Amino acid sequence: MKKLTLFLVFSLFVNVLSAQFLMDMVDTTKDVGKGLLSIYKKFDQIRIGGYIQPQYQIAQDKGIKGYAGGDFGPQVSNRFMIRRGRIRFEYARFNEDHKASVQFVFQFDGTERGVFIRDFWGRYFENKLELFSFSMGMFARPFGYEVNLASSDRESPERGRMSQILMKTERDLGGMVSFEPRKKDHPLRFLKIDAGFFNGQGLTAPADYDSYKDFISRISLKPIHLSPTVMFSTGISLLYGGFYQNTPNIYRVGTNSNGDKNFILDSSAQNIGKKDPRRYYGADAQLKIKNAWGFLELRAEYIFGQQTSTYGSSETPSALLQEPAYIRHFNGAYLYFLQHIINLRHQLCIKYDWYDPNTQVAGKDIGKQATNLNATDIRFGDLGIGYIFYCNENLKLVLWYDIVKNEITSLPGYTQDVKDNVLTLRLQFRF
Repeated sequence: MKKLTLFLVFSLFVNVLSAQFLMDMVDTTKDVGKGLLSIYKKFDQIRIGGYIQPQYQIAQDKGIKGYAGGDFGPQVSNRFMIRRGRIRFEYARFNEDHKASVQFVFQFDGTERGVFIRDFWGRYFENKLELFSFSMGMFARPFGYEVNLASSDRESPERGRMSQILMKTERDLGGMVSFEPRKKDHPLRFLKIDAGFFNGQGLTAPADYDSYKDFISRISLKPIHLSPTVMFSTGISLLYGGFYQNTPNIYRVGTNSNGDKNFILDSSAQNIGKKDPRRYYGADAQLKIKNAWGFLELRAEYIFGQQTSTYGSSETPSALLQEPAYIRHFNGAYLYFLQHIINLRHQLCIKYDWYDPNTQVAGKDIGKQATNLNATDIRFGDLGIGYIFYCNENLKLVLWYDIVKNEITSLPGYTQDVKDNVLTLRLQFRF
């Protein structure tokens, strides 16, 4: 612990002071000075940054469930909380040609709920062709745009319900190869391809629980100028994976004897050992237009596929299932409208996202007698309206209101729209 403390203090020290100042302070004619100089040369590319997001929220009712920072307590309709508190350490090693050869990142998140590791990975850059890099460790899955947009840069307080459910905590353990030309005159300099294999359950489990791996890839066109005032970027993503079927019982949506949509049981003993599907397909696009006030920006992303989980959840299981598996077809999307107001310090944001965990059934099917569809199968939409004030490069204020609408069903508690809107007032301090 003492060595770690000294290292952190020294890292902060070299991150602030200039190289010339250190050279002036160190007497390299003595052994101690030579030692300090060698340490400085070793750690001269360390960068430290972070942010904290304290916020106050008011819910439409006590004890609501939702994705605006988590569920409220049974008797809670307003709360103070630290949504995120991140510290990031980054080290880059450069070769004699001043090209990056190795990168290392460690980031953790500290809130009133505890301290958790969020990033812990290394990357190697090949510098002969200057085309490829190789990453391994714990890092964000290379899927979609919103999942990989940093929480400190994202305008909305939270990612959409779809992103939070399908890509909970965004990160996973795995290895990835990236194609990204680093020469400015390369004909494919606008293209980036990431592809890798990952455990699959993300950070929801303490360790991998089967031998199956998820293949995840994204092909993206980096921002290009369509005109002097218009920029465009786009991407397509694929997640192809699954996990071990631990019991003979699998439920899939079908039609029962009454002609109603329902989960139908397949209890064949041959199901044990099969790979339950987790397959996502996505496409995203971003358009940015410069105008008199700043920028107008439009973003959109659509994802569909198959998700295997449990009766009461559509999240990826955190352990091998000891209960029946439920396979659902899903889709979801989000749309952003962003516009600066008067100048770059003020910004209006309108966002709509939806997630339908079971596209094979409609609201009227859920809750019918003699069916086993439940609240997990309900479609939700969220209209978010926000104002952002960029006080300076270190401080941002966000005022945001989420209007959440659920599918109307025959299920008790969901026969009308649930009162689960949330108002969020957030400050973000960043360094």
